[in-house]
Amino acid sequence: MDQVDAVVVGAGVVGLAAGRALAQAGHETLVLEAQQAIGQGVSSRNSEVIHGGLYYTPGSAKARLCVRGKDLLYELCATHGVDHRRCGKLTVATSPEQVAALRVLQERAAANAVPVEWLDATQARALEPALQCLVALLSPSTGIVDSHGLMLALQGDLERAGGFVALGSPVVGAQLATRAGAPHVLRLADGTELGTRILVNAASLHACALARRFDGLDPRHVPREWLAKGNYYALSGRAPFSRLIYPAPADAWLGVHLTLDLGGQAKFGPDIEWLDVPGPEAIDYAVDPRRADGFYAEVRRYWPDLPDGALQPSYSGVRPKIHGPHEKAADFRLDGPAFHGVRGLVNLFGIESPGLTSALAIAEDVVRLTAA
Repeated sequence: MDQVDAVVVGAGVVGLAAGRALAQAGHETLVLEAQQAIGQGVSSRNSEVIHGGLYYTPGSAKARLCVRGKDLLYELCATHGVDHRRCGKLTVATSPEQVAALRVLQERAAANAVPVEWLDATQARALEPALQCLVALLSPSTGIVDSHGLMLALQGDLERAGGFVALGSPVVGAQLATRAGAPHVLRLADGTELGTRILVNAASLHACALARRFDGLDPRHVPREWLAKGNYYALSGRAPFSRLIYPAPADAWLGVHLTLDLGGQAKFGPDIEWLDVPGPEAIDYAVDPRRADGFYAEVRRYWPDLPDGALQPSYSGVRPKIHGPHEKAADFRLDGPAFHGVRGLVNLFGIESPGLTSALAIAEDVVRLTAA
């Protein structure tokens, strides 16, 4: 049986970041990916936003990892030539109720040490003349990034540090070590067995199901997964905005927001569509044109001049949630040995937004957790 020091399951942005960090820490590292290319899952179906960190509960893993990850991400983009833009974001209130929600968001941003600026309607329109709002919160540290370019940069660093990505290598389960010094033994779909001292489950949509196939992990330590689809619609024609525009948040959903890609193309979304499917393999990623009908009224609250028929189906993504539709939004779970009692194992559960922004900070935590 072959053996390596560290194995990461999943070559999305978080898995690649974790593999890179482990390799740079001196571990012989292998990243196993079921698909034939990196970043084919959640990482290929997101908004490519670098989040500022103002939305998340102070003291939560999401808040801490987003703020830290954002700084690390901008630094990596600058040093590795990854295409990105610190374009800024306006979160807007279009009703008195939303003004109150925006004040709460301002306080949360301050608690998370995220710079924001309160703007009245005139100040907001001076930045974005097409915008309609009562007040707005400017987040200058929000940006956008070429997510595939980012993943290629992470893979490059991983390989320069002696690590390796094995594509087309689905993991079907593992026998976890029960005594000190013994390796965890992974089982691959082709029958191969691979021993490792460090095992990181970064399988995203598949993380919970995979963890249930880890012999030696108490099932109580694996949360139930929920799949929530988000549909995006592209704007035909050029948008009159240079910044991202978000409505004031309601509950766990941030509303229909306007994001931009690096070419200036605008897209709206995501909405939220809870899926009742047996597993990720059964997901239909097709975007229903009829769902755009509900977008127009929401968008026109802050952009009243949105033309009829301007929204075209673009793409969809699915969030790997660990809370249901009527439950409070869950925090990221980075479950290490202190939590489940298995030496060298880290399970990453519920890594949805802001997972891309947080990836490099999550990787730092993975190294720390596996050193315990």
